[in-house]
Amino acid sequence: MPTLPALPTDADLRRQIQFSAADGRIWLAGQRMVLMHAASLGILRRELMHTLGPAATRRLLLRVGHASGERDAALARQLRPGADAFAMFSVGPQLHMLQGAVQVTPEKLELDAATGHFHGIFAWQQSWEVEVHVRDFGPQSAPVCWMLLGYASGYTSAFMGRTVLFQEVQCAASGHAHCRIEGRPVQDWPDGAQLAADYAPDVPDGGAPQDGPRALPAWPAPMPAEDRPEPPADALGPLIGRSAGFTAATRLLRKAAGTQVTVLLTGETGVGKERFARALHALSPRAAKPFVAVNCAALPGSLVESELFGTEKGAYTGADAARAGRFERAHGGTLFLDELGELPLSAQAKLLRVLQDGQVERLGATQPRQVDVRLVAATHVDLQDAVRAGRFRQDLYYRLNVYPIRIPPLRERQDDIEPFARHLLQRFAALHDKHIGGLTDRALHALRQYAWPGNVREMENLIERGVILADPGQPVDAAHLFPDSAPAAAPAHTLQASGRLGEARAPACDAALIDRLLGERLDLQALETHLIEAAVERSHGNLAAAARLLGLTRPQLSYRLNKVRDI
Repeated sequence: MPTLPALPTDADLRRQIQFSAADGRIWLAGQRMVLMHAASLGILRRELMHTLGPAATRRLLLRVGHASGERDAALARQLRPGADAFAMFSVGPQLHMLQGAVQVTPEKLELDAATGHFHGIFAWQQSWEVEVHVRDFGPQSAPVCWMLLGYASGYTSAFMGRTVLFQEVQCAASGHAHCRIEGRPVQDWPDGAQLAADYAPDVPDGGAPQDGPRALPAWPAPMPAEDRPEPPADALGPLIGRSAGFTAATRLLRKAAGTQVTVLLTGETGVGKERFARALHALSPRAAKPFVAVNCAALPGSLVESELFGTEKGAYTGADAARAGRFERAHGGTLFLDELGELPLSAQAKLLRVLQDGQVERLGATQPRQVDVRLVAATHVDLQDAVRAGRFRQDLYYRLNVYPIRIPPLRERQDDIEPFARHLLQRFAALHDKHIGGLTDRALHALRQYAWPGNVREMENLIERGVILADPGQPVDAAHLFPDSAPAAAPAHTLQASGRLGEARAPACDAALIDRLLGERLDLQALETHLIEAAVERSHGNLAAAARLLGLTRPQLSYRLNKVRDI
């Protein structure tokens, strides 16, 4: 068996681990981690064994490990883009060691991404699973490193882009000096189908475990369908949210949908008032009829009345033909008047008449026309203040304020931020035909910390920008969402080579290097140019990888690179 090279230094991996004690979080390359006692995991394992039985527990832990390995595989090419296959693949075993799971020694590694060939043999020592399993259950006749084995399979499968499964061919729990695992593509194993089946979710029969000694408690009865808080849907997709304020607004919306009441939607700019109006229309008996939206603030003052109520031929110079207004076009359906507070007083008087009599009168007409329209109005201003200031008719305000619905701003909807962000991520990834590996925990934390002055509309813009800036197949991180002003991070510590924690700061430059640079009278612009060009060359043109080498975001590197090329 040919001798493998030593594992590369793990300094690049240790830099990805940050202990942020000030806010109680640990990060691994943007993903939140948890440091916990191996004994606590052992208790969980023991409880699962007693509840589900050994076979079901083994399959469950295999799947948990597999999911963890898949996540770590995304870092391999991200952190070592220009490295050889061995160094790049070693990210997984080295992360497994840094995470305190097991000591890994590669014994054989053959891999070819182009052909899909893989054959790997690794020795394991200090397995945490052997330690806790033997302590609780004594020596075993079968291997017990279930979660570790799942990790190896998940990591390698994601790294190779095809299903690669490992088997534990010897285990220290059975009396061997150490554990050993062997991995091959699933089709290269004689029992590959059975191995793959171990990673399929268990389907219990009637809620009882398949092999456990004790029955599982019954699940609570499902909520009756009529009591389930289903969010309304419209042509643009579902309204996304589960916060108390959002749920209260959608509940009011559903109650009004089947009636003819005029609805007044209030809330800050960008909270999604038109989306609510469309949802109301979609839920109403008028759903098959027109939905006409008008932004009153976008209409010139001289054209407001003709746009809303229509014109007759010859009503004014240039009116060569009669034209129906928005009320007539919405006949039988719903008319949505956005930014209603911007309507001039003359148009407000005519609007009041429509609401009272159901009639519109075109400019230049002598007879009114009957219309059947459900009116939904929206505004971001306080109409009571506008009434006191003389900018809005009091009688119209009373007519509109029969059924107000306040849509809360996004900063008051903390529970909605994550599901809405994931919904937008899927939408924009599909729009731009780009595979994105989700959102990092750091990105989600930044989204929750942000004040959202632009509300839902601003989040749509940020998520779309994040999808565009993120590399294909990689998750969107906080730096992609806030490239210019990411929310300040709490002071953090990183893992030093000694195994102790040290302050996370830029590494100090070697004094001799500084003396040499100053001695050669190399100006800052030239030094920056050389560093940027060297980083791009080392990363084989991958700007995201080059940016990481320089401690920059990709947009920052692009900006500096453009400056360098313009010189």
